[in-house]
Amino acid sequence: MNALSPDLILGLSFALAFIFALIGQKTHFCTMGAVADIVNMGDWSRMRMWLLAIGVAILGAGSLELAGLIDLNKSLYRSGSLPWLSFTLGGFCFGFGMVLASGCGSKTLLRIGGGNLKSLVVLLVLGLTAYMTMRGLFGVWRVNLLDPWSIPLPQGADLTSLLRQAGVDGSLARGLAVYGCGGALVAWSLARRDFWTIDNLVGGLGSGLVIVAAWYVSGHLGYVAEHPETLQEAFLATNSGRMEAFTFVGPVAYTLEWLMLWSDSSRVLTVGITTVLGLLAGSLLWSLATRSFRWEGFSGVEDTANHLIGAALMGFGGVTALGCTIGQGLSGVSTLALGSFLALAAIIAGAVAALKFQYWRIMREA
Repeated sequence: MNALSPDLILGLSFALAFIFALIGQKTHFCTMGAVADIVNMGDWSRMRMWLLAIGVAILGAGSLELAGLIDLNKSLYRSGSLPWLSFTLGGFCFGFGMVLASGCGSKTLLRIGGGNLKSLVVLLVLGLTAYMTMRGLFGVWRVNLLDPWSIPLPQGADLTSLLRQAGVDGSLARGLAVYGCGGALVAWSLARRDFWTIDNLVGGLGSGLVIVAAWYVSGHLGYVAEHPETLQEAFLATNSGRMEAFTFVGPVAYTLEWLMLWSDSSRVLTVGITTVLGLLAGSLLWSLATRSFRWEGFSGVEDTANHLIGAALMGFGGVTALGCTIGQGLSGVSTLALGSFLALAAIIAGAVAALKFQYWRIMREA
């Protein structure tokens, strides 16, 4: 079928991000919160919600690919190599930073919509650092020092490819990978009856389905087999030129660039920018509708320093690891890319280390 117009793709992406914001505000869907609940209280409820979302995203994205509606090999996450050092170090930095900054990129956007001025400062520093890591000073270091440490995987760097290399038939390998991995996560998340609350189910199922819908919009509706200008296949309105779902580090940098260079006609809206705007709009509407909008600022010098350092670590780490808790943890893992699993594990490890560090400091002062 012919692709829809770029404006409609952008509108659908905005709408999905708007819905994602409402889900996040209603259910307190948050990776950092999920990790903190386990470390501080031993409570796995929000982690089950998170894993349910991942399982649904895997099942949905895999089903779309099995049906021939999208090709996840054309996403950002599947490639012929595994830059293990970039993913490990970047993920760890992001995880550590999101604890210091009181939330990941998506949580920062949600808090801005609720009146949190600390998160606005975090957003600006995160976007600046992310841009420096993409195209500036940090980008030179990343490309020269980190990215070369990569394992070539010419036959594919995803779980399905591993099964095929092990001798499993192609279609069977894909089915086993998608429904085995996704089904296991969904089954484990729903195994405890006390998890079955409205918020937990809406947070897990709703967040996962939004990611699936984002893949469909970008990878199917936005796909052009032969672009009239380049005569090559393309995905409409994406910064990377490839199919994209949700991620909130690079798009924050692109949003700041778009605002700063507004008069430059070559700077146009993209899927990433509209998802940032959609998340802000959805959060603002929720906070106004529920009368939870409250101005909040820094409590002191230490609080300011923690958030600034955390924002910088997230900006650097999110670009280096090719995504955040949403970009790699949901969108990336839904493609079953090996690098996404590695990046997500590094993000969680960084968050745990930061939480332990904060606890150590509290005990030391006491």
